[in-house]
Amino acid sequence: MQLYNSLTRKKEEFVPVNPGKVSMYVCGITAYDYCHIGHARSAVVFDVLVRYLRYLGLEVTFVRNFTDVDDKIINRAHREGTDAETIARTYIDAFYEDMDRLGILRADIEPKATEHIPEMTRLCEELIQKGHAYATPGGDVYFRVRSYSRYGQLSGRNIEELVAGARVEPGDAKEDPLDFALWKGAKPGEPSWPSPWGPGRPGWHIECSAMSGRYLPLPFDIHGGGQDLSFPHHENERAQTEAATGQTFVRYWVHNGFVQIDSEKMSKSLNNFVTIRDILGTCLPETLRFFLISKHYRSPLDYTAEALEEAERALKRIYLTKAAAETHIQGESWTSTPLPPEIVVEITALEVKWDEAMADDMNTAAALGHVFVLLKSMNRILEDKALRKSGAGRDQIRHSLRLLKRWGGVLGLFHMDSQEFLLQLKEIRIRRRNIDPENIEARLAERLAARSAKDFARSDAIRDELLAQGVTIQDTPQGSTWDVE
Repeated sequence: MQLYNSLTRKKEEFVPVNPGKVSMYVCGITAYDYCHIGHARSAVVFDVLVRYLRYLGLEVTFVRNFTDVDDKIINRAHREGTDAETIARTYIDAFYEDMDRLGILRADIEPKATEHIPEMTRLCEELIQKGHAYATPGGDVYFRVRSYSRYGQLSGRNIEELVAGARVEPGDAKEDPLDFALWKGAKPGEPSWPSPWGPGRPGWHIECSAMSGRYLPLPFDIHGGGQDLSFPHHENERAQTEAATGQTFVRYWVHNGFVQIDSEKMSKSLNNFVTIRDILGTCLPETLRFFLISKHYRSPLDYTAEALEEAERALKRIYLTKAAAETHIQGESWTSTPLPPEIVVEITALEVKWDEAMADDMNTAAALGHVFVLLKSMNRILEDKALRKSGAGRDQIRHSLRLLKRWGGVLGLFHMDSQEFLLQLKEIRIRRRNIDPENIEARLAERLAARSAKDFARSDAIRDELLAQGVTIQDTPQGSTWDVE
């Protein structure tokens, strides 16, 4: 497997430190608000990575943390007249609700920052003892950025440019504008814990170094997160951990690309901040998941209503073929008609191509492309009467369904009962278009009466009127059914 390493800025062969085992840490949420689509993308990307590594037969230890003490959490607690613990618990619970709907696997270990204060203070003490950090009279502890010679390497930043852009807040007792806080002295109305420097709370960056070091021996294999975490968070994590331990911190740094909203950066000030809950009010969770892996994980992803509807249509095509295939293999009266060799060759080649796509830096976009080639081959069999009735055709359809299930297990897709998916999709489209099903049924009854009276002009007019609302009609020997496009 080739994996792009943000540190070296190139794809590298992925070789775990311990053969057959993978250690992986991904930065989780700061629990002060509902998760947005950027959180969803990161969660889905690393969920697929974990699933894929396990698909390859590797034993994965996956750690994902929660930041449950932070300025944003404290500020929200003050605004709402409650405490930081209540705020954090509320939004951690909301995180699980959202991620469960998206089919995100739970991490093996999910530490909270407030449960690891001793590890953080010990790490601060080690850095002070080695001259990489210093305490101030006010009870703060800062990391000496210039004491770590490789600072800026991960994010590609030049230290002199960082100095030019650095800001010093009033009252800061930093030796250097670049230095960052490891520990913050207590302020009135804030949660605090005892430390050798007086009561206080951890800085953001020290949390992940302490928690990853608690559960994963160094160096661990993969550290993941959104591209926005590369600097300063991951840069600072790397600096403080390697300065304290003298060891390599992480072997492969993996970052997913940004999500834009209608080609603009998502931001509350632009009023384009979209939560997972906002989106799942208008589409199925599997549609959102499909959309999030429809582009390569390192590419920017532009969220638009049109792009989401395109993903929905693509997913519906898969489920329609899956439903037809599942119905087909339950039939009988198979003939000995052979399959055209090119179909067998194509599907066999697809198995190799799909594995190659995923092994090439987890190229889910290409992998989904191979899914649609598989569908094309399946539909060729299903739509040809002779092939459809042949035992060879049935066996190939069964094999194709097994492939779809196997690939879907890695991507976290195609797992629903086909008819249930199509029913749920119809229901959510009805809500999205504000359609009254009773009115549609009444119009279909009118159309049936018109057809019975051979008033085909009236029948066609009703059909066109419904089509304008996004309602399509399928006439079958058993009667007319309708769907929403």
